Amino acid sequence: MFGISKFPSAVDFLVVGLGNPDRKYEDTRHNTGFICLDKVAEHFGARVNRIKFKSLVGEGTVCGHKVLFIKPQTYMNNSGQAVVEAMNFYKIPAENVILLFDDISLDVGKMRIRRKGSHGGQNGVKNIIYLSGKDTFPRIKVGIGKKPHPDYDLVAWVLSKFNKDELKQIDSIAENCCKAVELIVSGEIDRAMNLFNS
Repeated sequence: MFGISKFPSAVDFLVVGLGNPDRKYEDTRHNTGFICLDKVAEHFGARVNRIKFKSLVGEGTVCGHKVLFIKPQTYMNNSGQAVVEAMNFYKIPAENVILLFDDISLDVGKMRIRRKGSHGGQNGVKNIIYLSGKDTFPRIKVGIGKKPHPDYDLVAWVLSKFNKDELKQIDSIAENCCKAVELIVSGEIDRAMNLFNS
């Protein structure tokens, strides 16, 4: 059964970037997880271009561990459908599923790594926690900046596009995500938090 599959069963980690699949969402704040996942996958020699688990996926190796890089195509609010399907298929524990996603409580150019925790109002993470029944996912939160003023519509804000300067900052943070993923896979999440939490 597994021999026929495009992927062997021995996947050790999932690295998941959260976002929305339509082209109109490219370079929007809510697609920061996709932007960072693309950079991380490329860094580790993976091409995220095959369809499996309601996602675009690609396989690579990080510090001797086989990793499946995942971009759910279910839209943000249903991210758990894709992630839990992949977790169940490979029997991956939540502790080996690294989530990359946007965080409005952090300024652009900042990132924060957490070992586990609540969804913090991020609907993709909320759905993953709800469908998996777990909140022990290591996560890399990437800042997209607070709303310009309190009355600004939240949906309009997260679906707004980054400007050129902000995209440069996001690109720089995506580079840091590569090192952070490497440390987390190696069991050095505390070191990753010390290095990158800002």
